Amino acid sequence: MWRELKPIGRHPDSGGYRRFAWSEADIECRAWFRAQAEGRGLAYEVDRNGNQWAWLGDPEAGDAVVTGSHLDSVPDGGAFDGPLGVVSSFAALDELRGRGVEFGKPLAIVNFGDEEGARFGLACVGSRLSAGQLGIEQARRLTDADGISLPQAMERAGYDPTAIGPDPERLARIGAFVELHVEQGRALDLSGDQVGIASAIWPHGRWRFDFRGEANHAGTTRLVDRRDPMLSYAETVLAARREARLAGAVATFGKISVEPNGVNAIPSLVRGWLDSRAADQATLDTVVTGIEKAAREYADAHGVELDIVRESFTPVVEFEHALRDEIARILEGASDCLKVPVLGTGAGHDAGILSGSVPTAMLFVRNPTGVSHSPAEYAAEDDCVAGVIALADVLEGLTRR
Repeated sequence: MWRELKPIGRHPDSGGYRRFAWSEADIECRAWFRAQAEGRGLAYEVDRNGNQWAWLGDPEAGDAVVTGSHLDSVPDGGAFDGPLGVVSSFAALDELRGRGVEFGKPLAIVNFGDEEGARFGLACVGSRLSAGQLGIEQARRLTDADGISLPQAMERAGYDPTAIGPDPERLARIGAFVELHVEQGRALDLSGDQVGIASAIWPHGRWRFDFRGEANHAGTTRLVDRRDPMLSYAETVLAARREARLAGAVATFGKISVEPNGVNAIPSLVRGWLDSRAADQATLDTVVTGIEKAAREYADAHGVELDIVRESFTPVVEFEHALRDEIARILEGASDCLKVPVLGTGAGHDAGILSGSVPTAMLFVRNPTGVSHSPAEYAAEDDCVAGVIALADVLEGLTRR
């Protein structure tokens, strides 16, 4: 399975993946998912929001145990973020069939669409729509850098966009959702454990900063006469690092758009996107407020106008303690491990979005470098196999309870 997925959407220069939602690469990944499902005799379907499902047992029976993740990527992302969870789900099912397990509940594997938000700027679109956390009209207004809307992209990929929206009936049939993911950090590497359990997802959000100045000639305009938004933006980037460091949080300006984007022209507009995350809401509020305050002061000093828009936000997610504890008991009972490590994470996931609708949990597989969202992202094969066995043990335990 890994060899089949490996070349899809891989950029020849960077070595990273560009599997953006509803692109040709994403369509290939979706075709791969369908082939894996049908090759195992699973019932394949696509829900109203484009999420793919592979069912063992009656989907209508209720109290289903669901696992899976996503197959799309960030720009030049790594091979493991998302796909490891999907590949491991199919491998775990193979493991359980090899054990001769008889399932007492329906089991499903899911590929959620557009988790990374690389194309339309909003993460977890597929799960947000299903959970009612993204309005239909807002979703229809989402556009990519070429002005193509989400509905247009879905339609071009051969899917009907007219039905998108909340899917409470489907979610009501799920008794538990467990997402396996490569760890995006080094906690397991430092502790020497192959697999861990998620405790919570930090609150996080994305903010757009629009600095509007005055375009002019880079060679003839005196420095004192300039209204250069790039200066305000640059100072704000430094302020973000300072505020995050002081608070023990993280803040990143990782995307920028410049107009007119000429090497010999002072910009008229610099648009930057801030991603900030913290262990608790109060800390995140402090960081973002500090960055906004600094940005407005810098903009005023340079005669630049500033608009700040919060484009997305996810509050802290505490995974259901009862399910988390049950998974820990299953894993500790299936191995010689005395205690499975429980980790917090600063990364968002579909499991976090669904947590308000169904009991959710996450398993992490060791990442020896901690690198993620990069072509250097990596997990050793023996750790990946340990993740599959752990996921299989959890699915077996949950389908029999």
